[in-house]
Amino acid sequence: MSNTKWVLDPTHSEVHFKVRHLVSHVSGQFKKFDATVETDGDDIATAKVHFTAEIDSVSTNNEQRDGHLKNGDFFDVTNHPQLIFDSTKMEKVNDENYKMHGVLNMRGVKKDVVLDVTFGGIAPDPWGNMRSGFGVTGKVNRMDYGVSFGGVSETGAIMLGHDVTISANAEFVKEKAAALA
Repeated sequence: MSNTKWVLDPTHSEVHFKVRHLVSHVSGQFKKFDATVETDGDDIATAKVHFTAEIDSVSTNNEQRDGHLKNGDFFDVTNHPQLIFDSTKMEKVNDENYKMHGVLNMRGVKKDVVLDVTFGGIAPDPWGNMRSGFGVTGKVNRMDYGVSFGGVSETGAIMLGHDVTISANAEFVKEKAAALA
């Protein structure tokens, strides 16, 4: 089979996260990110995924909190401007669901993670392109990456949870083969 490259369509993609704060959750997103997928033909089970998020683009709809997330207590954007994920293996569960194994590099710490992937299919768009879509979910423990900011309230409640839930929806466009000269 031939190697196929799929390029992210950022206008039809989003990356979100959520973490427990006292008795509720705080959600955020990365506004600037990129990803590519390479497959053998259109076989998603062979996918190799490369993803980056620009830490400076983090948004929780609260400017003061966003500034705090960018400093050394959390993401440390000055020393680690990107979050990077590279897949190592796709494990097919059924026609629509996969386990994506890979390495997440955050704050200079690399850890193996497994994410759940829902494959939305491959379809042509009105402009002659082929598109593929994916939903990705998973959890990471922020403490594993040196993000230990938090504490306990005066009443003993944990102020900030350790698990961060990740969710992304991504649409990709199949790169067209270069025209023969």
